[in-house]
Amino acid sequence: MAKIVSVPARALVSYVLHPTARLLLRLGVTPNAVTVAGTVGVLIGALGFGARGELFWGTVIVTASALTDALDGTMARLRGPAGNFGALLDSSMDRIADAAVFGAVAYYLAGLGNPYGGMVAALISLAFGQVVSYVKARAQSLGLDADVGIAERLERLLIVGVGGLLGAAGLEWGLPAALWVLSVLSVITVCQRLIHAARSDVVPPSSSSSPAASPPAASPPAASPPAASPPAASPPAASPPAASPPPAAPEAAADGPA
Repeated sequence: MAKIVSVPARALVSYVLHPTARLLLRLGVTPNAVTVAGTVGVLIGALGFGARGELFWGTVIVTASALTDALDGTMARLRGPAGNFGALLDSSMDRIADAAVFGAVAYYLAGLGNPYGGMVAALISLAFGQVVSYVKARAQSLGLDADVGIAERLERLLIVGVGGLLGAAGLEWGLPAALWVLSVLSVITVCQRLIHAARSDVVPPSSSSSPAASPPAASPPAASPPAASPPAASPPAASPPAASPPPAAPEAAADGPA
């Protein structure tokens, strides 16, 4: 899906920020410190100036501070691989900054009597802006792809900035009109991301859908070896031959003549 600010334009901004990023790294400034400093600047511009109706200075300060969102990322890439905490901190600070900007705008417009329904548009932009970021983060955690959308954070800040400058120029309708445009784009972006994530959700085939393999046929029981035949009875030992009778003694010689 096309974005309002194209990828080459983002790359150009990052390239322009390279010298500043290198300088800050040489001075020992960390990307996380730049992230926090940028958020503090947005809070000052939004709550200290924008909420009080000083739209011009509020827009200038918020826009300048929001550029740190690109600066800290450039510094992180130049520094090389690091842990994941920087990404978590950056996302958290972005949500705080967005809430401050749209909350300040809604407060300011409420004080003017909600011209052109601008306060309602600011609240819609705030709510759906948070959902835009949440859908992408949640989809990534589930292994889905939701990196699409016509209006991401940079686009949202630019549109609000243009509306702030129009309001500062005396055009009462300028800021509410920008907010209504942004609210519509935010709703469209949420739908784009949900649809894209749904299309990227490829469900692997379930193992239960394939026919169950029939269990292997039971092999016939192995024939038991034939019982060993009992050893043949040894023939009885031959009895010793019976002792022959002793020879008969010769008869005694007849008595001599009378």
